[in-house]
Amino acid sequence: MRLLPYSFVLVGALCAGMFAQQTDTTKAAETAKPREKKNRPESSQPSPEIKTTEPSTPVTEPKPDTGKESGSDKEEHFDMTEVAPVVTHHQLTVGGKLLRYTATGGRLPIKRGDGKIEAEMFFVAYTLDGQEPNQRPLTFCFNGGPGSASVWLHMGAVGPKQVVLQADGFMPAAPYRITDNPNTLLDKSDLVFVDAISTGFSRAANGELQKKYLGVKGDIEAFGEFIRLYITRYERWPSPLFILGESYGTTRAAGIAGYLADRGISFNGITLLSTAMDFATLEWSKSNDVPYVLLVPSFTMIAAYHKRLAPDLMQDLAKTRAEVEHWAANDYALALAKGDALSPDERQRMIEAYARYTGLDRKLIDNANLRIDVEQFTKNLLLDQKVRVGRLDGRFTGPDPDSVLGGREYDPTGSAIVPPYTSVFNNYLRTELGYKVDTPYKVFAWDEPAFQKWEWGDGLKGFPNTAPSLRAALAKNPYLKVLVMEGYYDLATPYAAANYSVEHLNFGPDASRRISFATYEAGHMVYIESASHAKMTRDLGEFMGKCLETAGGR
Repeated sequence: MRLLPYSFVLVGALCAGMFAQQTDTTKAAETAKPREKKNRPESSQPSPEIKTTEPSTPVTEPKPDTGKESGSDKEEHFDMTEVAPVVTHHQLTVGGKLLRYTATGGRLPIKRGDGKIEAEMFFVAYTLDGQEPNQRPLTFCFNGGPGSASVWLHMGAVGPKQVVLQADGFMPAAPYRITDNPNTLLDKSDLVFVDAISTGFSRAANGELQKKYLGVKGDIEAFGEFIRLYITRYERWPSPLFILGESYGTTRAAGIAGYLADRGISFNGITLLSTAMDFATLEWSKSNDVPYVLLVPSFTMIAAYHKRLAPDLMQDLAKTRAEVEHWAANDYALALAKGDALSPDERQRMIEAYARYTGLDRKLIDNANLRIDVEQFTKNLLLDQKVRVGRLDGRFTGPDPDSVLGGREYDPTGSAIVPPYTSVFNNYLRTELGYKVDTPYKVFAWDEPAFQKWEWGDGLKGFPNTAPSLRAALAKNPYLKVLVMEGYYDLATPYAAANYSVEHLNFGPDASRRISFATYEAGHMVYIESASHAKMTRDLGEFMGKCLETAGGR
């Protein structure tokens, strides 16, 4: 869930790449009707075009392609033969109601025009049994990065199972556990969790084709094709369609909405969790002061959490938040715009106000020329305690592994969250979903050289921005609604930056009717804390209800 640098690193859930890519280990299966185990609840899924594999039958492994020699190196090639998905049956109780559901894990092919498979994308779908599939809502869920699998939304937010953390979202002691998710969205919608190419078990056929999909445009096209093929094979064209994207997943979601609108696929609702559409709101540089302005309210909220603000500011945080939002958007923004024309007296007033609202040292603010970035803030807020605060979630703290002022970026949030999710999900895939392969499930793919060369698009147009694509989708589909979810303690995608992006869609008065906001006393991953997780589920349910009312009450 992290956003790799456009010279800037934004994590939609976490720290550096963890697993090395190995040769795919799946085997071909002939086209046939799916086989279901006897004495199981009947699945509501229509038959896809390839047969399913029962969980008791491991997915077998063909010999890997040896690839092409290049000196002493070999180019990696992955087997692109279609393999039967694995189908299992489960049940859980949500709100006192028993839900029987079917889980389908597999890979769908991404083909070129002549039918040759260029890549395969891994997914896990959950469908409620005993329902008419083509009438039931269907939500496509994905995290971002780019370079992150979708394990976070899957096992933390809306899937039927969740990782057990402490109630406040902090890391428990190992060994880590899994439990039923009382906040799953499955009672309201079927769910499909999709992993981007080079993450999870999703792979391109070879390195050259991998480059095609590791960029804003190629990534959107791959997900767009996945969605088209999924609703085709599983006969879900009549279903109300939704997207839930997190972090760079919101960059992708906005792009997909516009891309598929021109291909006959319309969505009823799109949820943007921890939004990153317009990178001009996130990428600070010598020529762009906007992110500095949008960071300050989040700095204030995190400083308040750690009790680094004056007592009068701590008394009413809602009032303080509104106050600092106004100050940052007006006085502070004007001061930055003046540059060297700012008088000494004005500069000193800005330093005093900035220190008051953030708890930072006045000398630091002065030396930074009134422009504090995320790294400076996370290193310095609790410097007297010799700990850093989290970037993904400013409530988290921890010592830097290198030194108090370690030179590399370090986020204590990732250190607390990555191990539980990684351990639990790998076990869950094999033991409960029956997806048994030796290929490593790549939670992150940031060790891939190609990800360091992510194709951000035409630099002549400025910062990457998929907000215009979302605007186009809203314009072309008058029934589409958008929900923006944001955490106050998130420094990766600050809530003020999300607001700014939406407010600058230039969509007119209709925007307030079709775009809504939900805020949380949480960080980037609002669902890791139990109270915010429950609120997130309620907000999603209310949002989907409004979208379905517009769709005819289904």
